[in-house]
Amino acid sequence: MKYWLFKSEPSDWSWDDQVARGAAGEEWSGVRNNQARNAMREMTAGDLGFFYHSQKDRAIVGIVEVIAPAHPDSTADDDRWLCVDIRAVEPLVRPVTLASVKAEPALAGMALVRNPRLSVQPVAPEEWRRIRTMGGL
Repeated sequence: MKYWLFKSEPSDWSWDDQVARGAAGEEWSGVRNNQARNAMREMTAGDLGFFYHSQKDRAIVGIVEVIAPAHPDSTADDDRWLCVDIRAVEPLVRPVTLASVKAEPALAGMALVRNPRLSVQPVAPEEWRRIRTMGGL
């Protein structure tokens, strides 16, 4: 199993929107960055990810599961763009803010700190465990 982080602007697609999709989940579509697309190519059903609210919230708010591996993005006119399907698993007890991630020395190498603009990014197992703890899980 691998771990990931999915960033979304809550005004476009929020944690509550994701939860409302239930077990059917939702396509994580609209990604138009090669590095993020390549990350989705590596995903398999059962992988877990953090759901991150970007812009003003800037916080990890929940955990999602990949329920369908990379496939053509239904919102793209170009077949090189892929997406995965994800479903909400559980909210964090306490959102983990970007500021708190940056303040944690053990997370200094995290992609969220080093490459904050990337919309889909890998999370190392030790980063996953630390953030879950910070989030009250």
